[in-house]
Amino acid sequence: MNVTIHPRRLCGAITPPPSKSQAHRLILAAALAEGESTLSNVAFSQDILATLSCMEQLGARWEKLDEGAIRVTGLSAGKPALHGDGLPHFDCGESGSTLRFLIPVALAAAGGGVFTGRGRLMERPQKPYFDLFAEKGIAWSQEGGVLTVRGALTAGEYALPGNVSSQFFTGLLYALPLLEGASCVRSTTALESRSYIDMTLDALARCGVSVGEETRGGRPAFVLTGPQRYRAADCAVEADWSQAAFYYAMRGVGCDLSIEGMNEASVQGDRKIAAYDCILREEGEAVLNVADCPDLVPPLAAYAALRGTGRMTRIVNAGRLRIKESDRLAAVTEVLNALGAQVEELPEGLVIRGADTLAGGAAVDAHNDHRIAMMAAAAAVRCARPVTILGAECVRKSYPNFWDDYARLGGQIEREESEP
Repeated sequence: MNVTIHPRRLCGAITPPPSKSQAHRLILAAALAEGESTLSNVAFSQDILATLSCMEQLGARWEKLDEGAIRVTGLSAGKPALHGDGLPHFDCGESGSTLRFLIPVALAAAGGGVFTGRGRLMERPQKPYFDLFAEKGIAWSQEGGVLTVRGALTAGEYALPGNVSSQFFTGLLYALPLLEGASCVRSTTALESRSYIDMTLDALARCGVSVGEETRGGRPAFVLTGPQRYRAADCAVEADWSQAAFYYAMRGVGCDLSIEGMNEASVQGDRKIAAYDCILREEGEAVLNVADCPDLVPPLAAYAALRGTGRMTRIVNAGRLRIKESDRLAAVTEVLNALGAQVEELPEGLVIRGADTLAGGAAVDAHNDHRIAMMAAAAAVRCARPVTILGAECVRKSYPNFWDDYARLGGQIEREESEP
């Protein structure tokens, strides 16, 4: 689907959708629990549906209740769906969280699994796991976009680089409590995206799993003893700060928006958009460190591009964005510059010279990346001419109702459905 936006400033109240990051974690914890858990305020984005489907392959069950609520029955209710190779098969869609969370969980619960995905998912690096597999005697192979892992995950020490992705830590922190014995997951470098690990620890605690923290070699280490039992729990998913960031950006560049329903005390790291909003409103150069909140880069870039003529913004420590659904540093630069912005791409970040308005009048490729599509929509509110976003359906990955909400707030859009 292509969407053409006729620029106008949005107005009204908006409650962003539920947090995808928190929902992944709560669903996984509920699926590993004994009994039934009820999760409310769940948005059925493509990524969340991928996680639900994969947990079914391990033996969990789920059903929709009233709007936005699901009942999850834990693994003890069923058995893994084994194929002829003796392993469950997992279609992770385009969800990096689903893939990386499930790899160690599948080893602990079913002796391994066969993982597939779409888009760039199976190109995203798994080396931290592969290095651990070599050390622990776990077999793996990857060919033609299919990853197979097979073996027995055992309790013990697991050392991971902390500057690649917190998702590797999360996968192990879910799997190791299922095993007999003491375990430690420690970082060998400075730990980035710490807030995502805090979200994991919060979800584990809600389901009765205890994880301690120590400092080893000057780096954080997460310690636990197993086996532990996951307990069923009833939880509500918070509104998503990473999606709220696009509305912060639009409000910052002139839209009259009230952003409602946010938990100001949330463990979501992307709540930092509120602090960055204050910085971007000030005059002078802004330096934004996104080591712990890389998903904020697309909305921050749109905001920075329109924060006023000559105002400079530097976004630093963003190198991990090159291995997302797109190379996000390259895609942000390409799309905003096509709209008339002045963005310079650096190896680990961006330098953006602000303007009062952008020219627009261009068709830009969303690069099959939900955050790039929403970034273009945020920038379009201050363009002089219409903006067409190619492949705009990619927002379904995380925010299926984005275009409906955009129109409800006064956005003037034309949708052109793709040929079947």
